[in-house]
Amino acid sequence: MARVSITVISLLCLLVLCGASESPQYEVVHVESDFEIRHYRDATWMSAVANDLSFQKATLFGFHRLFQFIQGANLNYSRVAMTSPVVTSLVPGAGPLHSSAYVVRFYLPAKFQDSPPTPLPELNLRPYTWDSHFVAVRKFSGFATDDAVVKEAASLATSLSLSPWANSTTTADYTYSIAQYDPPFRFFSRLNEVWVDVDASILPGKASF
Repeated sequence: MARVSITVISLLCLLVLCGASESPQYEVVHVESDFEIRHYRDATWMSAVANDLSFQKATLFGFHRLFQFIQGANLNYSRVAMTSPVVTSLVPGAGPLHSSAYVVRFYLPAKFQDSPPTPLPELNLRPYTWDSHFVAVRKFSGFATDDAVVKEAASLATSLSLSPWANSTTTADYTYSIAQYDPPFRFFSRLNEVWVDVDASILPGKASF
């Protein structure tokens, strides 16, 4: 039964991600050989907490609730256009018995940035204002499996440790995030990213941001 449910959810992902258009706006402020630093401005997302040890399962079931929301499961009965990427953040200590949990986030289109539709209570979703922040970003291809995301996050951590950003990482609410841009049916040229928040005070002219 669980396998059937996962298949159905995957099909739903396939249907909506292929039509994604809007994405959060950012500016690249620094580039290294295998990562870059971006500045994202304030933006509103809809978030779903998923208490699962598996990144893949947490993303799947968190997005399933978000999918219901964008299909009209909200008090406004509003349909919300799909956006990209879908971002899953690892939140240490947020799960049962202080285990890690994940938060799956959906970027709200410009139309709903100031006044998001209210999700149905049973979906257990909440709007999240992602304040202006700087992130170190490492791109990787293929599917974002449990093993792959750990490997890529470790690679980014190593790259940062060997750069001027060695002591600049911050973990206010989450350890790292995985951004996924493609629908499940795309097997080649897939784009994923690891995001880690950084303190950009070392940037010249940072005050202008």
